[in-house]
Amino acid sequence: MRRIVVGTFVSLDGVYQAPGSPEEDTEGGFEHGGWQLPFFDADAGRFIDESYAATDGLLLGRMTYQIFAAFWPTAPSEDPFAGQMNSMPKYVVSKTLKEVTWNNSRLIKGNLAEGVAKLKRDPGSGHIAVVGSGKLAQSLMRLNLVDEYELWVHPVVLGSGKRLFDGGVPKTPLKLVNTRTTGSGIVILTYQPPMGE
Repeated sequence: MRRIVVGTFVSLDGVYQAPGSPEEDTEGGFEHGGWQLPFFDADAGRFIDESYAATDGLLLGRMTYQIFAAFWPTAPSEDPFAGQMNSMPKYVVSKTLKEVTWNNSRLIKGNLAEGVAKLKRDPGSGHIAVVGSGKLAQSLMRLNLVDEYELWVHPVVLGSGKRLFDGGVPKTPLKLVNTRTTGSGIVILTYQPPMGE
């Protein structure tokens, strides 16, 4: 059975909002967009390569899907991730989108718990990565559907913004199963809920 892995860039104070660019998500007057980029180094690139090599598909919320779909189909061919991102299966959770047009994408309609349970049962040996998509990740947490967390904790305090563990996320005991560190100071913490939780 495939696993659901929430992989998220977060600041030291738990903010996941707009790591990639200033325009990515300004909701709530957020002015710190692009905070992740100064810390991206060769180590981070290598660890992302390793993570994507074990990924069977992406599970995305509407906003992250739209950001990715606007960039990756026209990304430069020399970008090492472009081919993989464009060919990988994408499963999109949205109440407002009527269709998804990015290559190899499909909407998950109806009951979220049932749709994700079906994805986990589908053939495959890797994991399904929830990238960005903070609200979706929180919904999955509330439904007890997350099998692993890969938190990329960056050495920066933002002081404001959307926080990953917020919005009614239940108390959840976790087991630390791996720790890696990049030269720029990102600490990648991998946690799993205890079996049977």
